[in-house]
Amino acid sequence: MRRIDETAGMPADEPFGIRSAPNQVRTADGTTLFVRDWGEGRPVLFLSGWTLNADMWAYQMEPLSRQGLRCIAYDRRGHGRSSDPGRGYDYDTLADDLAAVLAALDLSDVMLVGHSFASGEIVRYLTRHAARRIGRVVLVSPAAVPYLTRTPDNPVGVDAAVFERLREMLLDDFPGWAETGADAYFVPGTSRPIKDWTVRMMMQTTLQAALALSRIQTATDFRGALAGIAVPTLVVHGDRDASAPLDLTGRPAAALIPGARLAIYEDGPHGLYFTHKERLNRDLLAFAGAVP
Repeated sequence: MRRIDETAGMPADEPFGIRSAPNQVRTADGTTLFVRDWGEGRPVLFLSGWTLNADMWAYQMEPLSRQGLRCIAYDRRGHGRSSDPGRGYDYDTLADDLAAVLAALDLSDVMLVGHSFASGEIVRYLTRHAARRIGRVVLVSPAAVPYLTRTPDNPVGVDAAVFERLREMLLDDFPGWAETGADAYFVPGTSRPIKDWTVRMMMQTTLQAALALSRIQTATDFRGALAGIAVPTLVVHGDRDASAPLDLTGRPAAALIPGARLAIYEDGPHGLYFTHKERLNRDLLAFAGAVP
């Protein structure tokens, strides 16, 4: 297997990306992505979880941008303030969107930080585009890796019928489903306004995108790709994650990535980027090399 830390340069057909406005990048297929870019210093690019957008990272980007890091995040196609092209909801296109943002901002030595679904985007980017622009990777509450569906060679996975029932509920009442799951996404004592804010963010994602991303997340096998990652990698996972249980995703993913470090957050839920923000911010600063 080709190691995905190559530095020989990007292929001639590196995805087109231009900065079409101060907060916009246009991709090769004409999709416009909303991009937020705060601070100066080593670049950290945040990728959002399933149906979330750049706003979810506010409690990382604001403090870290004051502590020597350039913090960047964008809304995935069909999410938030980005355009709704009605297509491209596959890992190859999403990886190309990430490559377009990196190229448009001319970023290098980037620390990629991805939450939940975005773990798959990051792995596919490294597989598809190599790691010339990437210095480090942080997978926060990964929910797409290594492989979620139960098969004969993946007995710890979840039966595919369970995921189909989930998508039926989304198709029937997406807002109601999101509201019902808000408590388990955080921890007891999390404020009602934070839960409402998160649900509102999810509702800024098209139903088409939500369903398509759910399908590829549960059907894609990243086990072989994880074994080829050769950039320093930190996996952060809570031991009370109801959305992506530690032993299904974070722990086996860290075991498959050579040299990866697993940080387990006690009482950490899926939404630990908010509930455990102080610890996460310290870990991100340290892993970026911004503090001793």
